[in-house]
Amino acid sequence: MSHHYSGPNFGFPYGDARLDLTDLYAFLKPGDASKSILIMNVHPSVSETPRGPTTAEPFAPEALYELKMDTDGDTVADIAYRVRFTLGRDGAQTAILRRMDGPQAAGTGDGGQLIVESAPVSLGRDARVTQVADYRFFAGWRSDPFFCDVEGTKNGLRFTGDDFFADKDVCSIALEVPNSAFGSKKVRIWARTLVRQLDEGEGWVQVDRGALPAQTNVLTGEEKDAYIAGAPVDDARFLTVFAHSLEHMGGYSPQEARRVAGTLLPDILPYDPLRPASFPVNGRTLIEDAFDSFLAVLTNGKITEDKVGPHNDLIAEFPYLGPPHKAAR
Repeated sequence: MSHHYSGPNFGFPYGDARLDLTDLYAFLKPGDASKSILIMNVHPSVSETPRGPTTAEPFAPEALYELKMDTDGDTVADIAYRVRFTLGRDGAQTAILRRMDGPQAAGTGDGGQLIVESAPVSLGRDARVTQVADYRFFAGWRSDPFFCDVEGTKNGLRFTGDDFFADKDVCSIALEVPNSAFGSKKVRIWARTLVRQLDEGEGWVQVDRGALPAQTNVLTGEEKDAYIAGAPVDDARFLTVFAHSLEHMGGYSPQEARRVAGTLLPDILPYDPLRPASFPVNGRTLIEDAFDSFLAVLTNGKITEDKVGPHNDLIAEFPYLGPPHKAAR
């Protein structure tokens, strides 16, 4: 199920839906190959355990939402975009976007170069977009673009084409950036959410992270908590548990399972802005069937589709995600 419900027992990190990372996308801006679109989706509108709607407040003011980028291939962030949300007296949220470079990008904190300040968070159908210089920014409720037969996944991969996410919403953080912002070179991207913990010396604690869909929920086994708390640079330590899961689910030989596990780790999304996006080798668009790609890997080619296709409510302009199904939540 993509990265939805990455907490214990298909719940949320710390039991808070606002902290739950769902999907990551990176693709060239339609009609303008000099710019790229980066989208980090969080906060599913519906809980699985127990089933029901989540909180109406889009983002957690006590959290950080980050996009990390490695530009030199060492799987350590060289660029980071950090978003923090504030709550106004009227209950409306606004967003602050900052950028960090170099060693600061690899760390954890609330500083950096201010890019966008006091950007309004969208609650209704109309997308409230903020533009500052070459950047465009959006944050708020939108239609969830992920598509998947969740019940078929839970029912032994027996799919009927029932798209669980067809009428669901999600909270999106979308950036339009000039390709020069990351050096017009190939980058490796991941996302994460963090909260401040008083019992940890008032430092920031990572509560969710990821880039590639589904594998966090399916392949991590008993190492899921350690995986979510980890960083891509250390993902080699999860090779054995990934391989074991692939042996069990896909019938791979031990040697082949380790080889395939190595293609899934580290958990990063490669993206070259000089080429069109094509998942999983280069970015990810909103219409690519990432779950089918994962199914083929998980089952060693025995199952290649869940009979569900892209949603038809995407829009032709930034932020490209369709309006929420339940506007003005």
